Amino acid sequence: MAAVFAAATSAPAATGEPFSRGLLYRIDKAGVAPSYVFGTVHSADARVTALPKPVADAFGGARVLALEIHLGEAEIAALFAATQFDDGRRLTDFFDAATLNAIRATLGSDAPPDDVFLRLKPWAVLLRLGEQPVAGASETLDARLLAEAKRRRLNIIGLELPDEQIAAFDAIPLATQVALVQFVLAHRGELARDHDAVLAAWLARDLAKLAALNAAPGREYPALAPHFAELTRHLVENRSVQMAHRLFLPLRAGRVFVAVGALHLYGRRGLLVLLREQGYRVSIVY
Repeated sequence: MAAVFAAATSAPAATGEPFSRGLLYRIDKAGVAPSYVFGTVHSADARVTALPKPVADAFGGARVLALEIHLGEAEIAALFAATQFDDGRRLTDFFDAATLNAIRATLGSDAPPDDVFLRLKPWAVLLRLGEQPVAGASETLDARLLAEAKRRRLNIIGLELPDEQIAAFDAIPLATQVALVQFVLAHRGELARDHDAVLAAWLARDLAKLAALNAAPGREYPALAPHFAELTRHLVENRSVQMAHRLFLPLRAGRVFVAVGALHLYGRRGLLVLLREQGYRVSIVY
């Protein structure tokens, strides 16, 4: 979903934003071994999962892998439970029968049983609708990095606790959640096409283009612009602040490889600016 919506605002991507190009940055401070920040895209596309040499080299020297979130089996179960209402509310409180049938039809065989489906929070429906399956794909870029880190016995840390990620989604106003579910249902074909454009921009290492692509829905559908802005605030900007906070201590030891969604790197409210404000020199590698 981040690849489709994360920076969708009512204005075009601003020109002259810092860190508008590049996927890999070196993080330096005197007396500390360098660390690296890599902007990922959450995809299993083969063009994405093959690490370019500069990225592989930086990852090869790491002692710590820092991901947006790192879940064990217990956390995954808790995350699944948190996607459902526990206070008696149901999807029928927010969507009419025709919309619910459209959601079920779109999810197809991935639709959960009715007792689970009707308890889903609208943001959980939004995530399911936003998934972009890749035929024959085995693992996403993030999963590949995680598997390699485990093989090399690196220390693995999450920059966000499961409860914090759930809180970020729950903080999105319900009206926004509902409006965006309806938007995805109406425009899913366009979003699939836009997903290909997002991958092309990522492969070109063009963060400004990613931001411009993600700003497009808010410009094309002005009535929805406030909802896209809410999504950006809760899922990108606020979470980038959390990531920078969690990196404060690990970066002091150096040799950290940070892998987070590429849009967290871009612009004056991005993670790289926040790290620069902590006194690090940030330089582009790839």
